[in-house]
Formats: sequence, structure tokens, C-alpha cells
Amino acid sequence: MAFKPIMRFYTENQLAHLKEKIFELLEKRGVKMNHKKVMTLLHDAGAKVDFDGEIVHFPRAFLEEQIEKAPKSFILEGRNGKFPLAFPHPAGQFYTRLCTGGQAWLDPESGQYERVTLKNLAYWARLADRLEHIDYSPFLVPDDAPTATADIHALKTMLENAEKHIWIQPYTGESVEYLVKLLVAAAGGESELREHPLASWISCSLTPLVFKWMDMEIILQGAGHGCAIQPCSLPGSGVTGPITTAGSVILSAAENLVMLAVAQVVRPGTPIVATSLQFSGDMRTGRSLQSSVESLRQSALFPQLMQDAFGIPGHTYGSGCDSPDIDGQGMVERAMRAMLIAGAGASVLGGAGQLETACTVSPIALAIDNEIFGMAKAIIKEIGFDDDQLAWDELMSLDYGGQFLTTPHTFKHCRNVEAPINFTRQDRAGWASSGSRDLHQRVREYLGDIMKDAAPLALPDETRKELSKIVKMADDKMC
Repeated sequence: MAFKPIMRFYTENQLAHLKEKIFELLEKRGVKMNHKKVMTLLHDAGAKVDFDGEIVHFPRAFLEEQIEKAPKSFILEGRNGKFPLAFPHPAGQFYTRLCTGGQAWLDPESGQYERVTLKNLAYWARLADRLEHIDYSPFLVPDDAPTATADIHALKTMLENAEKHIWIQPYTGESVEYLVKLLVAAAGGESELREHPLASWISCSLTPLVFKWMDMEIILQGAGHGCAIQPCSLPGSGVTGPITTAGSVILSAAENLVMLAVAQVVRPGTPIVATSLQFSGDMRTGRSLQSSVESLRQSALFPQLMQDAFGIPGHTYGSGCDSPDIDGQGMVERAMRAMLIAGAGASVLGGAGQLETACTVSPIALAIDNEIFGMAKAIIKEIGFDDDQLAWDELMSLDYGGQFLTTPHTFKHCRNVEAPINFTRQDRAGWASSGSRDLHQRVREYLGDIMKDAAPLALPDETRKELSKIVKMADDKMC
């Protein structure tokens, strides 16, 4: 088993208690659901369904059977099997993803605040492909596409510009069939998509304990076409979820298990990455926060609970801030969140590049997050304790009061360090002589360098034509 440093939030007895309460909530309280086909599948598989009242109860034995069907190891892939992501991470580390759903854009050159465009999204996808500590990519909300089909235009743009795994968040139930068609066309056919599913799907609960037709349809079609499902609960503590940390987290865990169960009755063996984006309601202003102490504690507890109690990889925000700018507050919040969630043992750290509680994204923030993730990985990396790592020979033979700078041991290991990309280690004189550039300026130059040759993917002409044809079909029908 891979080494995994963990900040523990509970004892074994407390973990067992939480698990019991989650099962009890779903068996006795149940959930509301309005997708007749999914409800029928659940009923036939052993759930207790009140079709008239649209209430589903989940007996413990039934839930345990579905949890057992969910694979405990699997691989998410990018285009043509590239950039494979093995779960659990073979080195006990974590994976990362971009922010999903952002609607505003901070331009890296001008600093101008504007609505996201399809051109911005293409740049965003290409940038993610070039950042070594970013593993997969959701899409943003383009303002220059038709509102009814914005998600369809966005996925087409991602498929034309991203080779890494894509996370799909549909905006309407009606768009799901077109999003599936785009995936099939990009993969080269139905069987090719099943063999190399280049995308996974997010389905969301309507917290507390409601599941819309749209999100059940996402699981029905996404899992039905061989893709992984990343179910998501988004409680706002004190508003749409309990104000207490434990209450908010067991609600999220229960909602995730409902969506896991649906995915397994649709297609047994569907990979699941349990997700909760934990917010807290600011009782003074009514704003939703992601970087309050309460939100951070909830976020760290959720993935640990899902992994320990049910063996399902856990995913939550691993970066982001409540600040609307890349200022000191924002830097503290995103660094604190990344290190806390990594230290809690989450499998996926999401939300890279976001500001203003995920409303705004910034390529500069994304490049900074990429560097923060690299440092977090280095911090939680396993420490060896063999004679070489203990420098035992040197400690036993070096002169008293000697130095290690010129020893073979130092020469052997001196490059095994986390080297900064944009964080400076110059003294003041060196920094001043190089132009006194702050972090924003250094990152802006870095982006200019790594993105100078960024271009769309070299797709076959017939694939590009098919993607455009599907989008036009959707526009004609839905707009």
C-alpha cells in the first residue's frame, strides 16, 4: 500500500458512528427523486420506492451491495489513453483539476475583468495541458455562446484544445444527449469511448436530499456510455446544509452514496470519485464562502470520510479563495486550503485557478496554484529512513565540526529538491537588479513563454466537421 500522510479527524469508533448514521439517514429518511426510469431501476434492484410521493429509501444491505460494486481502483484517461490517472494514486499523492463553472475572467495581460469567452476557454484548456501539476479539466461558462447550448459549445471547445481528461458539467438535462454525441465523435465511436472514456461526468444533488431529473439523466447516460461519474454535493452550512461540520459532511456523504447507487444499477462497476464542494453561509451578509474556517474543516473531513468508510476516492476544492483578487488574502486562502486538503489525504484537489468563491478564474492564479500543488506534493511525499536517507556513513565518519557541502552524499541528492518555477529566492539586491518584478509579473512572463506556441489539437477533418455538426444540431433544436 502506498504511503499516505493523514491528518486524522476522528477515532475508529467515531468513524464507525458516522458510517452508521449515514446508512440510517438513507434507510429511514430517504430522498426525493423525480426520474421515473432511474426510480424503476432502483426499485428493481432492491431499493424501496414510493413512485407517487417520489421518495426513495435505501436499505443498508442494498447500499452495501452497490458500494461493493463500485471499483476501488480504476484509471481515468485523456484523449487516446494519454495522461492516465490511476486511482488510488500509486505514490499516495493526489490529482488536481481546474475550476468548473467560472463565468468571469481576469485577463493575464491587461488584468481586465470580463465575461468568459470561447477564446478564453480554448486558452484555458491549452494552458492546463502544459501545467505539470494539473491533471484534468472541466469547462468554464462561455458568455458568447447561446445560453441554451453554452455547455455544448464549451465541450466542443475543450475537445478541440485539451488532451487531458475532461470533466463534464451539463447545464440542462436536454443538453446531455448532445454532450454524449460530442464524446462519441471525439473518441471515434461508441466502442472506442467505452474503451478509452476521455471524460467523466459531474452529477449534483439539490441539497438537502433532492435529486433532479437532470442529474439522474446525467448518470443514466454518462455511466451508460462507460464513463466515470463524479457525484457532487454542494451544501452551504447553515443554509442548505447543517451549520455544524459533522452534520454538513454526513449529508454530503449520504447524497454521494445515492448517486453512487444509481450509477451502479445503471452500469455495475462504474468508477466513482465522491465529490463535495463545501461552502458556509456567512450569517452576517448572506454570502456563500469557501475559505472560512468552517468550510475548510468540512472540506477536509469529507474526502477522508468517504475513503475510510466506503473505500471511494474523495474529491473537494483544493484551491481557491473568497477574495475577488489575487491579493494577499487570496494567496493565504489558496495555500492554506491546498495544504490542508492534501494533508487530509484527499484523492483529488479541485478548483485550481479560481477566485471569488469560484465565480471568477485567472490564468495567473492557475499558474500559481500549479506551483502550490507541486510544493504540497513535495511536503507530503514519503520520507525514507534507510542508511542513505539518514546519511549514516557521513554522520559516522565526518570530522567533528566538519561540513556536508562537499560530500558525495550531498552531491548525490542536491538536485532532489522542489525547485521554484515563479517563486523567487533572490536576495534584495539580486531581485532589484532583475527589475524588482513581483509574482504577478513573473507569472505573466512565464505564461507568455509556455503559451507562445499553444494551438488547437490536430484533429482529423472529419472529426472537426462532426463536432460542428452536432453543435449546430443542438442550436437548431434548443435555441
